[in-house]
Amino acid sequence: MNYYYQSGVQLVDTKAYYVLLSMVDGLGPRRLAALIELMGTAEKVWYASESVLRSVPGIPAKVISSLLDKRKELNPESEVQKLADRGIGLVFIDEPEYPRILKSIYDPPKVLYVRGKKNILNEQMFAVVGSRRATHYGLTAARAIAGELSRVGLGIVSGMARGIDSAAHRGALDSGGVTIAVLGCGVDVVYPRENRNIMEEIIEKGAVISEFPPGTSPVAGNFPQRNRLISGLSCGVLVIEAAEKSGSLITVNFALEQGREVFAVPGQVTNKLNRGCHQLIRQGACLVENAGDILEELGLIGTDKTLPKHDICCIRGNIYLTDEEKRVYNIISDDPISSETIICKTGIRPSDVISMLLVMELKGLVKQLPGQRYVRNVLD
Repeated sequence: MNYYYQSGVQLVDTKAYYVLLSMVDGLGPRRLAALIELMGTAEKVWYASESVLRSVPGIPAKVISSLLDKRKELNPESEVQKLADRGIGLVFIDEPEYPRILKSIYDPPKVLYVRGKKNILNEQMFAVVGSRRATHYGLTAARAIAGELSRVGLGIVSGMARGIDSAAHRGALDSGGVTIAVLGCGVDVVYPRENRNIMEEIIEKGAVISEFPPGTSPVAGNFPQRNRLISGLSCGVLVIEAAEKSGSLITVNFALEQGREVFAVPGQVTNKLNRGCHQLIRQGACLVENAGDILEELGLIGTDKTLPKHDICCIRGNIYLTDEEKRVYNIISDDPISSETIICKTGIRPSDVISMLLVMELKGLVKQLPGQRYVRNVLD
């Protein structure tokens, strides 16, 4: 069968036709890949006649109608410039900024929309996901573990949802690390609305990305598609507080298909939010109590696979501390000491000290007493 296209407007880069096609409702990566394989280029797909489009197997009539409607609405010369004017960048699959690890998944998107720093997309990343209705325990664990991983050079990927996702992003940001938020909507859409501030901070210090074009609403069907990118960008996925039927477990399924390592934080057996995590552990997921468990399982302790921001030292067993955390730990003894005194003696930023104390408390190294005073915990 001979495929053809009308003589259309030429863009500076014909790859920009991927942008136009990504705005067609229902034309996902697989269908677009099938069309391009038959017609040769995205430009030829964009300008293909209705009869040619309808002759392609597996392309629903409503998708073809949507493409024809978009072709009437969109001006190929101006759409990419509109994105640039709004601070929205583009990364195409054949460009060096495109995440190399993402190319290995079954159906990587041809183009990513990006707000923030494109240059971090190829840094080593780790995903943290979990319940939107997280408990204080889950939020604390997510923030602490994400912060620990960030301090040794791993970027944090999550979905910027309420609960565990937001806590993981916050942990990375507070630790001076990088984080990527993968959205199930357009990068110009704040979802949930209360995350506007954290979204702006992620854009400033990391990146907000999506395969969905700007303006796309956060409809339920977009999130499984989003989840495959969260796992696809990462060397491993940590689940914190997931029910038996949870979106986080969809991410895990993608992770397993993609050959990624899966980790889970255990919790109270009486809390239904922990049943999904306990199920994962029974099925072979690595049980995680702290970041050291993850780093050890990934083989990143004592290797050059990461670029640590600080040296890591082993306090005992698999309990690891960074240089700064060790400075804080060494000041604490059997005699209670206030957080203010620790801050004065170390000269470390107050927010960092509080975060480190929280991490050490979770690891069982220190115990908090009334009045924000701390003592060393006795290790068995």
